[in-house]
Amino acid sequence: MAVNSKKVAIYAVVVFVLYVIITDPRGAADYVGIAFEGVSDAASAIGDFMTWVADGAK
Repeated sequence: MAVNSKKVAIYAVVVFVLYVIITDPRGAADYVGIAFEGVSDAASAIGDFMTWVADGAK
């Protein structure tokens, strides 16, 4: 029976994330803050782009 490589990769990522959270909770919190800041900045940029397009791309 072949092991699905996608399942192995997801398992490895989950184990790594749990390891980081357990060994360095403050660092993990910083990483989550950075990730949310990045998502927020990306959403803001998309909103600015859509506004620019709606205004006639001027």
